[in-house]
Amino acid sequence: MTKLYEFELGKATDILMGDMFKLKEGETIIITADTESNENVVNAAARSAYSCGAKPMVIWTATPNGVGKAADPMLPVEALSAALCNADAWVEFNNQWLLYSTPFENAMANNKKLRYLNLVGMDEDLLIRIIGKTDIDKLRVFMSRVTEMTHKAKNVKVTTPAGTQIEFENEPSRKIYCDVGDASVPGMAFLPGQICWFPKFETINGTIVFDGSLTPPCGLLSEPVHVEIKDGVAVGFKGGRQAEEFKSWIENFDDPNMFRPVHISYGFGPNVKLTGNIVEDERVWGCTQWGFGYLSPMDAPPEGIPAKSHCDGICLNSSVWLDGKQILNEGKIIDEELMVLAHALGK
Repeated sequence: MTKLYEFELGKATDILMGDMFKLKEGETIIITADTESNENVVNAAARSAYSCGAKPMVIWTATPNGVGKAADPMLPVEALSAALCNADAWVEFNNQWLLYSTPFENAMANNKKLRYLNLVGMDEDLLIRIIGKTDIDKLRVFMSRVTEMTHKAKNVKVTTPAGTQIEFENEPSRKIYCDVGDASVPGMAFLPGQICWFPKFETINGTIVFDGSLTPPCGLLSEPVHVEIKDGVAVGFKGGRQAEEFKSWIENFDDPNMFRPVHISYGFGPNVKLTGNIVEDERVWGCTQWGFGYLSPMDAPPEGIPAKSHCDGICLNSSVWLDGKQILNEGKIIDEELMVLAHALGK
């Protein structure tokens, strides 16, 4: 039987527009979607924005063949950039995301009032679970404390049962993103449940083993993908068919920067499942996530990491040490202070 989710979806998009964006009378919010996006989610978001007194503008585009800058050739770059540069707010529901594309960069560089929220690949079930059924206030308290502890650490070590053994130094001058869905102020915001930061790239050494999903190109993984990192560059790929698929995908860009891990994240979504949708997968409780390739100048000034595309991979059941003190053990919080806050979220 088809699930309609009409009532629950309306509540979730009301929270999205009223509580997360805090839309005001007369504001313009642009909702972007491609032909793979969920029409019910798009329409519900537009209705909720209109109910706030805002002016929703829905922009549908053909689904690009890639994400980020790889999406540019199929986008109406100038027209889309112009619209985004004149909006107050922007929620992205695109399946092939515009994040880090040229229209995204143009909008973020030239529209200083823009509030951007990344909700790529969203469907009814995901929006309801992560926004409609999550206590955002309690999640904010927990994640803010983890963010503070992580930002203060000089050295970070991560392991997983699948074989991850990676270590690096933090770069304290770079921003750390604590994503609790606050899109009420200018800048970038993301779906609640993720903490993302940008290490000293050349200090990243060891082995990253993806065992959740890897998008693009693989999606859900049926076998681990081992990536050996030396001084911030991928120098070896091991595993089976999907490891070969990943290696070939990166090599085909003919871009050395596609071999570089550029950010790491924690996943702390209380109601998240591993589904193959990367926006949800990277919020699985207790995972760590690595991004490879493009990195915006906003995240690593002054130039970021110029690359032809970007991908994200999930390492499940992570153990994490901050300056030698362990806070996560195979995906479970073990720091005493954090345990109290996690228990309030049912974890």
